[in-house]
Amino acid sequence: MSAVEPLTPLPPLREVIARHGLAASKALGQNFLFDAQLLARIARIPGDLSDAQVLEVGPGPGGLTRALLTAGARVTAIERDRRCLPALAELEEAFPGRLRVIEGDALAIDAPALFDEAPHIVSNLPYNIGTALFVGWLSAEWLPWWRSLTLMFQREVADRIVASANDDAYGRLAVLAQWRASARIAMAVHRSAFTPPPKVMSAVVHILPQAAPEGVDLAMLERLTAAAFGQRRKMLRQSLRSVPGAIEALEAEGIEATRRAETVSVADFVAVARRLSPSRSPVSVELPARS
Repeated sequence: MSAVEPLTPLPPLREVIARHGLAASKALGQNFLFDAQLLARIARIPGDLSDAQVLEVGPGPGGLTRALLTAGARVTAIERDRRCLPALAELEEAFPGRLRVIEGDALAIDAPALFDEAPHIVSNLPYNIGTALFVGWLSAEWLPWWRSLTLMFQREVADRIVASANDDAYGRLAVLAQWRASARIAMAVHRSAFTPPPKVMSAVVHILPQAAPEGVDLAMLERLTAAAFGQRRKMLRQSLRSVPGAIEALEAEGIEATRRAETVSVADFVAVARRLSPSRSPVSVELPARS
């Protein structure tokens, strides 16, 4: 990984924030990170970013942006908070041609249209939209338009993403994240690392796409898990009554209908969803090479 130095030395991030009169907005779910070493560790999680395209959502004053640019990435940053734009403009000047800042709401912007090749997505996501963005990225056409996801979440959400069957945190989010991707917690981040400190701990999750299982319709998998986990205290024979053919599909897969949703593995949900999915010709896809 080759580091890229700014044209002029960058002042400490705290100084930039003070000069521009910035304060984290609770309404926008902002919490700033100042620790340069911690930010550099996050930027290393996706691997070598030399000249790689990276999407960052909610860069704020640009702490993680600095780390990504220094790691050699070409960053597209989507920022809703206009107060942060002058600080980001300084980074554009310090790293000419390597940072593109787009003002707007990440939930409303057509992010795939911004790239001519699959980017890594690396973000300390605003807490109030993080899960919605994540679900949208996971629900994209497969293979997805992104190469990897490296995302900061509240620890509770991170645990839900990587959970296995029989874990307390296991539910729909785990199935959605794991049925055609690998998910792991790359690092934990203490609440004291943020300004202002949130009430909860955080963690960085790393997601890599994998080939999707053949013959499985995402809409059916979502419907199946919505019914199963929507009444998670009930046995599957009760919670899945609203999904035609689900009980018969369970029996065909050797899954007892007296079990509850949290005991059914991702692979078993996929197998049941495959039996319920519309018939289709298998499509062979090949994953892009990764560094």
